[in-house]
Amino acid sequence: MPDISKNSNTDVETKVNLPEEEVFIFPASFAQQRLWFFDQLIPGTAAYNVPTVIRLTGTLNLTALERTLNEIVRRHEVLRTAFVIVEGQPFQAIAPSLSVSVPVLDLQQLPATEREAEAKRLIKAECERPFNLSQGPLLRVTLLRLDESEHILLLNMHHIVADDWSIGVLIRELGIFYTAFAENRPALMPALPLQYADFAEWQREWLQGEVLETQLAYWRQQLAGIEVLNLPVDRPRPATQTYRGSTQYLEISQELSEALEKLSQREEVTLFMTLLAAFQTLIYRHTYQEDIAIGSPIANRNRSEIEKLIGFFINTLVLRTDLSGNPTFRELLARVREVTLGAYAHQDLPFEKLVEELQPERNLSRHPLFQVVFALQNSPMEGLQLPELAVSSVNIETQTTRFDLELHLWKSSSDFRSIYGEQWQNSEGFRGIVVYNTDLFDHATITRMLEHFKILLKKIIANPEQRIGDLSILSEVEQHQILVEFNSNFLSVHNFTSKIKGTIPQLFEAQVEQNLDKIALSFEEEKLTYRELNIRSNKLAHYLKKLGVGSEVVTGICLEPSAGLIVAMLGILKAGGAYLPLDPSYPRERLSFMLEDAQVSLVITHSLLDIDYGKTKVVCLDKDEEVINRESEKNLKNSTNEENLAYVIYTSGSTGKPKGVAIPHKAVVRTFLNPNYIKIEPADKIAQVSNTSFDAAAFEIWGALLHGAQLVIINRNVILSPEDFTAQLRTDNISVLFLTTALVNQMASVIPQAFNKLRYLLFGGESADPKWVQEVLKKGAPEQLIHLYGPTENTTFSSFYCVQDIPESTTSIPIGRPVTDTQIYLLDQQLQPAPIGIAGELYISGERLARGYLNRPDLTADRFIPNPFFEEGERGKSSLNASSRLYKTGDLARYLPDGNIEFLGRIDEQVKIRGFRVELGEIEAILSQHPAIQQTVVIAIEDISANKRIVAYIVPSNSSFISHPSSLLSTLRQFLAEKLPEYMVPSAFVVLESLPLTPNGKIDRRRLPVIDIVQNINENYVAPSTAAEEVLAGIWAEILGLKQVSIHDNFFELGGHSLLATQLVSRVRDSFGVELPLRNLFEAPTVAHLAKYIETICWAAKGLDTTQSAINEREEIEF
Repeated sequence: MPDISKNSNTDVETKVNLPEEEVFIFPASFAQQRLWFFDQLIPGTAAYNVPTVIRLTGTLNLTALERTLNEIVRRHEVLRTAFVIVEGQPFQAIAPSLSVSVPVLDLQQLPATEREAEAKRLIKAECERPFNLSQGPLLRVTLLRLDESEHILLLNMHHIVADDWSIGVLIRELGIFYTAFAENRPALMPALPLQYADFAEWQREWLQGEVLETQLAYWRQQLAGIEVLNLPVDRPRPATQTYRGSTQYLEISQELSEALEKLSQREEVTLFMTLLAAFQTLIYRHTYQEDIAIGSPIANRNRSEIEKLIGFFINTLVLRTDLSGNPTFRELLARVREVTLGAYAHQDLPFEKLVEELQPERNLSRHPLFQVVFALQNSPMEGLQLPELAVSSVNIETQTTRFDLELHLWKSSSDFRSIYGEQWQNSEGFRGIVVYNTDLFDHATITRMLEHFKILLKKIIANPEQRIGDLSILSEVEQHQILVEFNSNFLSVHNFTSKIKGTIPQLFEAQVEQNLDKIALSFEEEKLTYRELNIRSNKLAHYLKKLGVGSEVVTGICLEPSAGLIVAMLGILKAGGAYLPLDPSYPRERLSFMLEDAQVSLVITHSLLDIDYGKTKVVCLDKDEEVINRESEKNLKNSTNEENLAYVIYTSGSTGKPKGVAIPHKAVVRTFLNPNYIKIEPADKIAQVSNTSFDAAAFEIWGALLHGAQLVIINRNVILSPEDFTAQLRTDNISVLFLTTALVNQMASVIPQAFNKLRYLLFGGESADPKWVQEVLKKGAPEQLIHLYGPTENTTFSSFYCVQDIPESTTSIPIGRPVTDTQIYLLDQQLQPAPIGIAGELYISGERLARGYLNRPDLTADRFIPNPFFEEGERGKSSLNASSRLYKTGDLARYLPDGNIEFLGRIDEQVKIRGFRVELGEIEAILSQHPAIQQTVVIAIEDISANKRIVAYIVPSNSSFISHPSSLLSTLRQFLAEKLPEYMVPSAFVVLESLPLTPNGKIDRRRLPVIDIVQNINENYVAPSTAAEEVLAGIWAEILGLKQVSIHDNFFELGGHSLLATQLVSRVRDSFGVELPLRNLFEAPTVAHLAKYIETICWAAKGLDTTQSAINEREEIEF
């Protein structure tokens, strides 16, 4: 590497005159260029302020302090630097001299008890005050006087002129010069051999040609296909990254620190590598991502000439580690060692050049290439010794952050800020700070993360041979909270419900004895008392018994909703058999499959349905009525127990073949008799609106008949009409109603007050839209609104949430806590409990699990697995762990801090868009917030290049948009662009009159209309149609080196990057005479969008309305 030659200011050819002084112009360094660009993109931010706060106790010599600071500014040109723009690029403008005064803010006039608080307020205000890079100096000094012997010195620099190492240089020189001047003697400090501007110029000369290409080749290979890190956040990520931050403190004990150092020595790695591997393990355990890239700053002072300079030398390395295969920690250390050594061998490439070369997906919501930073500080930070003064550092509560999360560690005994700092408990070991984005994370979330990190370090020391996925990160307190406290609903009712014994017929007959002449069910004009229902079902049961129906025999029921359907269910159960609902509207092929798969030998039906059941024996309730009526009306002798099969429900399968879920009597009784999510009274009238092939129908039917309530069967045609449905709810005095989420949304959009007479409205089946639930709460709230979740495999319902209030910003409604006799576990891939706030797969245990899948032992074994928390004997019976099985749902969820569960979607519904992992449900939630949207479904499909594209299917609130959707779609794109990153905005929208529903009332994604994605996203060339578009397209083509540019092409997808973006802004200024904020280009990176913005500005400047430009779009416009 060549020497850095000294450049005298007198050799600089370019000089410019700024107001009242002459300055010298040097190129900005690559790092400075990036920060200048950031300042243009997000003006007025304090995210890159570098404050240092020092408490001075004793006799302060203010004259000596002021001389000291002026001498430091004289020695370091960079502290006399501002920035000017030359041909769209930033240059350093260095003033030959600069006088620094020290303003003193005297707080002595305040009461002594108020001074510290006021000092903290002033420090915070100064730290959050942005710098103007075009006006130096980029160093501000403030002195707070609390009394004659107590001062606080605040030094604030912009990162563009100083880094962490620079603070050490500043502290060292502050001590030397102040001591000399206070003692009235000269300071013996050798002159600096060169200045920061020399380094910047040398760096640009050296980093080109073969040197540059060698560095780039490594990083291209190392970072190819890099993934975005998706940390679990407490709030949706804003469309534009915010920089509001906060700080928490971390201490690692001396004992643990020494153990980590010994482990590093044994494994022949540095302590940095060990701590980095541990931190990446923590990130892996929080995200489950195996490809993790973390930014790590390095001092970049590998030459002695620059060690004593103040300046922005720091570079950031992207340390990308492969954590796949669940390696042991020792194996991971070897991978991290290789990655770190490779990165350090190629550390000379500035991060700015790396971004320019790789051109990662650009959006304003995230930092490019990495979003998390890890640093083990090794910057020299000597103790500050000043005569007649006791010196200590004041910890600063950082209010800004440039990333999602930053972890900075340092050795306690080697850092000025630690030796003299505040808020620390231990004098040895490691200390650190975590800086985090408060728009993403809550304070409690970061506190838990730090606790996980400390536990993880201890587990690593205890057994470095353990696999990283098996290392525990939970404290005993958090584990008890997750496994026991959050399942407390089970404990509160277990003792009662576990005593409930019997089969469905036995419990129904008990209700018959108590309610002989009470109405049991009604359908239109037909009503049956409990006595009549029991008699009819007894007769059918005796008849079925003669036909071979008995224990474990599956019998089909293919009937429209009617009283006869309920009689058939009871008849089969009383005969000892299990019923299989068959929807008459199902395709004949599906019905045939279900009959064959369940080995059904008999079907109960009605002759009017005219369905061919093949060789299966048929009982027609109408044709065979006479023979059935000859049978006995007495109750049958019970021939089953609670472990016997009660019914089979078929659900869709991933192979395309439905699978039969086998539910025993015990599960039905534990689910619907005296549950904790609802208190059903004999006076209740429960509507039956669910298709009997949908397991919610079991709640409606047995919830009513096992409590002595009335079941009111509602005609399907009535359900499809919100007006008719509302009228029948009122006429029949319905008190309990279950609806699928899709039907609730539909009703709420038309008649939200439909539910205001209900005692209970229960809903579930898919993710709930907060907008429509809010509408129900505002205009038609029932006494209780219950959100339910549960797969068929756990007998209908598994968790519930009482909805009482929904904040406007809510994007999802929790699924709550476990229902009676159910335990829910959110587990990672190693079946360890996921921490609070961290996604895990939802597993269910308890007495209500299905047996499994009918005649599918392989699938049953795959989905119903051994319970790792199972405890045998009396201990298990009195605890949460009485069930030996877990059901693996395939759903993702996480615990909220209050113990409620938030549903996150299906594991197989996560998609990756241009390298970003995307939850389609998040897009649906945001889109649903727009008042013009009634319902929406978002899916991902592949285009002709096999790239995933997002498509939104929408049902507008106003039907006029169906035939004329263009204005709505434009509005929606703008709405989403303000709330979501660009890659999450759908490529295409499809406007529908209604969304297709399954027979069970859920949205049927398979029946959404297929679209031509290429045609919809309009990828073909579109020529400019206005003068502004024509000029802009020409500028783009010239800057990007292209022949032509479509007005809808994305600047960054065409190869644009930050440096070219600043050139574009400069050219726009020259061509149109308007100032285009750099941010606008990132938010709307197309010719069409920018042209509209420019036209608006220009017409406004003329005092004209923008609509005038449409009068003659091709007419020449003066700008």
